Amino acid sequence: MPILVQNDLPAKQILEDENIFVMDEDRASMQEIRPLKILILNLMPLKEATELDILRCLSNFPIQTQITLMMTATHTAHHTEASHLNKFYVTFSEIRNDYFDGMIITGAPVEQMEFEQVEYWQELTEIMAWSRTHVYSTFHICWASQAGLYFHHGIRKVLLPEKLSGVYPQHVLHRKKILMRGVDDYFNVPQSRYTGIDEQAVHQNPELYVVAASEVTGSCVILAYSSRQIFVTGHTEYDRYELDAEYRRDVSRGLNPSIPVNYYPNDDPNQVPNLSWRSSSNCIYTNWLNLVYQNTPFDLTKIPPLENDSYPVTGFGTS
Repeated sequence: MPILVQNDLPAKQILEDENIFVMDEDRASMQEIRPLKILILNLMPLKEATELDILRCLSNFPIQTQITLMMTATHTAHHTEASHLNKFYVTFSEIRNDYFDGMIITGAPVEQMEFEQVEYWQELTEIMAWSRTHVYSTFHICWASQAGLYFHHGIRKVLLPEKLSGVYPQHVLHRKKILMRGVDDYFNVPQSRYTGIDEQAVHQNPELYVVAASEVTGSCVILAYSSRQIFVTGHTEYDRYELDAEYRRDVSRGLNPSIPVNYYPNDDPNQVPNLSWRSSSNCIYTNWLNLVYQNTPFDLTKIPPLENDSYPVTGFGTS
């Protein structure tokens, strides 16, 4: 996919070295089309690594896609250079009057805190409320899925007995939903979290639709409003070494972590981790962009609010 990014974004060179087509601003200006506008709210501490992970996932769609990176204004990032943030990121106040085809909200390492205790919670709730009228479809990742389910649907999170860490097979429950098109009956998803969600409340909520799940990890992919809200409880965007880095970090902190499940060959952390989720991840993100492309109005200001969405969803069923 021609991902449209700023000319000197560091991730651009890395992606090009991986033979991923990245279009810069100069070349994009020569094409007389409206690109898909995708907003990425990056809540992760290592923002450059997360940028790269997500842009890889968005690289298999043929339509020009314009990426806007956003950070919170109420929290100062300590693990990313200020010069990078000032140059490549916007805050909510700068884009609140804009409209987007899609938005991705990343996870964040704050899951053991109550939502209301998170420094930027009030700002995040304002952004999530805004998404209901200014974004066609929002893709929530890991902690963001818990935050979104809590804010939009009143689903509470629950503390797990121990950290869920590893790569777990998920079972496709509803293949006719576009997000699952082309995905195998079982597909792997990395998980790295101390909390889960109230599964009973999810299944009792008529607005929520579970399309992939595991007996071990619970609901993995949850849809609402005909896929205009997507909640993924794991990290389909992770690269090969993300879980490895987290495991070694926890070891260095003396947390005595369990070895991530289904990750290292023979459960040996000295071996190169298996990458067993890339194809399904690419498929899911491409399906999401396809949904957005086929259903977002050309004039983004005409996106219907979720509460009174009468805009037809093209051939993908409803949730």
